[in-house]
Amino acid sequence: MSTLNLTGELERLIRDITARIPQLQHVMPDRLLVCVSTGRTTRGGSLAKIHPLRFAGGERSVKARRGRRSVLCTMPTIKHQGEEMLYVIYFLVPRFLELPQREKLITIFHELYHISPACDGDIRRFPGRNYAHGSSTKSYNLLMGKLVDAYLEMIPEHSSLDFLEGDLASLRSRHKAIVGRRLQAPRISITPA
Repeated sequence: MSTLNLTGELERLIRDITARIPQLQHVMPDRLLVCVSTGRTTRGGSLAKIHPLRFAGGERSVKARRGRRSVLCTMPTIKHQGEEMLYVIYFLVPRFLELPQREKLITIFHELYHISPACDGDIRRFPGRNYAHGSSTKSYNLLMGKLVDAYLEMIPEHSSLDFLEGDLASLRSRHKAIVGRRLQAPRISITPA
């Protein structure tokens, strides 16, 4: 039995997805840090989350109001293998691993689609009040399902997705260990302006 490097497999898959899917070809996988985080429970809550490391328009710092004071908000710098990261994506385990394979793929696509078309460290912004998902999260995820289906038709061999097959218990039965990169969530620095 081998060790499953979950973040390594997710990085490999993200490279393949962004190379094949036109709507995601703007994503630069080398500027995206993939991590795992432990969820409190297997039911409910988030499955994954993306942390952009820039503000709107790719700005590292912005001035904001905090009560009556003006403050400077600055994003942290995160480097990996000598490269400055623009995004951190966390997959929450065990919740993410308990999903059926297609739902895991929809979750991956969901987070990748949040990346700004400029891939400048900001998120994709839709018009209106719900700027993160557009008119509705349900419509957003329906689009992700269509992109997943297109991806599955493109890849000749689905064995590269074996690490997404089954739940946590079945993965544990197939591997001597499951490992992944962990990183504390980045925090914005706030100083008086």
